[in-house]
Amino acid sequence: MKTTLSFAVIAAISATMTYAQSANYADLDRTDWPSSFTVGTASQGGTFFVYGSGWANLVGEQLGISGGGEVTGGPMQNMALVHTGDAAFGMTTMGPARESIEGTNPIAPGLQMTNACAMFPMYQTPFSMAALTSSGISSIESIPDGARIGFGPAGSTSDTYFPAMLEALGVNFDRRNGGWDDLGGQLQDGLLDAVAFAVGIPTPAISQIEVQAEVNFIDFTDEERTQVIEEFPVAEYEIPAATYSTLERDMQSVAMWNFAIANCELPESFVYAATDIVMSDNARMMNIHGSAKETLPENWNKNTVMMWHPGAARWFRENAGADIPDDRIYSAN
Repeated sequence: MKTTLSFAVIAAISATMTYAQSANYADLDRTDWPSSFTVGTASQGGTFFVYGSGWANLVGEQLGISGGGEVTGGPMQNMALVHTGDAAFGMTTMGPARESIEGTNPIAPGLQMTNACAMFPMYQTPFSMAALTSSGISSIESIPDGARIGFGPAGSTSDTYFPAMLEALGVNFDRRNGGWDDLGGQLQDGLLDAVAFAVGIPTPAISQIEVQAEVNFIDFTDEERTQVIEEFPVAEYEIPAATYSTLERDMQSVAMWNFAIANCELPESFVYAATDIVMSDNARMMNIHGSAKETLPENWNKNTVMMWHPGAARWFRENAGADIPDDRIYSAN
């Protein structure tokens, strides 16, 4: 699985290098720009890691500075890292972003992480489950009491919301955490009964599992989805059958939007340029990961929680006609 993932990351990096000289950013005023940067992603085996490593390398290559993805615990930790400036950029989901800004991020309870600003829309994160066909689990209702379910890294979007969703639906389970590669291996070895994942699709770890074993993809019934939407900050979503090679029908799901974030105090010109590189050519982002089909300028309005970084706000105002109010743009004054 790690070999498969490394190929995916190498492909993403190669895709960015193809376009390394496609735009000239050499003449920009680089006063106060960092000499290098990192993008907080998530665990290996998840979409955040592949997507984030890819756009970090793309921006680094285009701007001629060192940039790379950093393995983290996911959206909650990324909010903390970007807020403190330990990471210039990161990736988060609207739910964890809201909790972090309100001061209920479990990493630092009471700290309002208001120094992490919106940068650009990424894609929607759907919630779904998978189990080996041999387990007999084919629906949420059929999950046995005490089932061992992997929810991804502690503090991730999956771990923050999926357990609460299943509890609301009356499921009694044994909660397990870990990186997606590790949880996928445990599922194949019979150490887990199911994995519940809220990550971009297709999910590398799940794609690898279905190559080696028969998988049941578990979605929500109409009634289950209605209940979850009423109780949690999610919206309806359909996972296309073509997402996975053995998925035979579209799956009913719910989803949250993901956004790239930037430390609010980064230079405006630096964030403007980085945003331009990502948003100006969707084809090269699609070469990094298929979920980037939603990394489009018109999705700027999916940020309903965070203040905008001034550089990013300027890019979307100038290039996407975004009517971002002044009072939604970060100001140090």
